[in-house]
Amino acid sequence: MFNATTRLISSSLIRASAPRLTARIAPRLGFPQMRSISLSRPTLHGHIEKPKEGEELYVTFITKDGSQFKYAVNEGDNLLDIAQANNLDMEGACGGSCACSTCHVIVDPVYFDKMEEPDDDENDMLDLAFGLTETSRLGCQIVMTKELDGLRVALPAMTRNLQARDFN
Repeated sequence: MFNATTRLISSSLIRASAPRLTARIAPRLGFPQMRSISLSRPTLHGHIEKPKEGEELYVTFITKDGSQFKYAVNEGDNLLDIAQANNLDMEGACGGSCACSTCHVIVDPVYFDKMEEPDDDENDMLDLAFGLTETSRLGCQIVMTKELDGLRVALPAMTRNLQARDFN
C-alpha cells in the first residue's frame, strides 16, 4: 500500500500536525509507534529556591481578607512562582506566559514607580483583568530585583480567566 518513503513522510506529517493523536492513529495506519524523550530541563512554576543568608529580598502579599504574608526570596524570582510556592491564591492559568490575567496583583504605589513599564502583551492582558487599578500588574511579569526589596502587593478580590486564545 505505502512504500517506505511515503510511509516515512506520512508518519512525520502525522506526528508534526497532531502529536497527541499519533499514538492512536499511527498503529492503525501501519506506522511504527515511536516514543520521544526530551533532555531539556522542564520549567517548574511555583518552585523556587530558598535564598542564601544575606542575599534575600522581601515581598509581602496582602490577601483578599487582609492577611499579610512576608517571604524571603531570591533576586530573579517572579511573583507568580513565589505565590504558588507558598500556596497563596494566585492561579496563573497560562503558566506564566503572559497570556491570561489570573496572576493580577495590585502593587503598592511606592514600588510601582520603581518597576519597568509593562510591555504591550502585559497591557493587553491587564485590560482583561477584574478590578484593574492604576498600579495593576501581572505577577508573572514582576521579577524581583534589589530595587523592589520590600515590595508589597495586594491580591484582588477575584480574577477572571480570560485568555488571549479566547479572542481568536
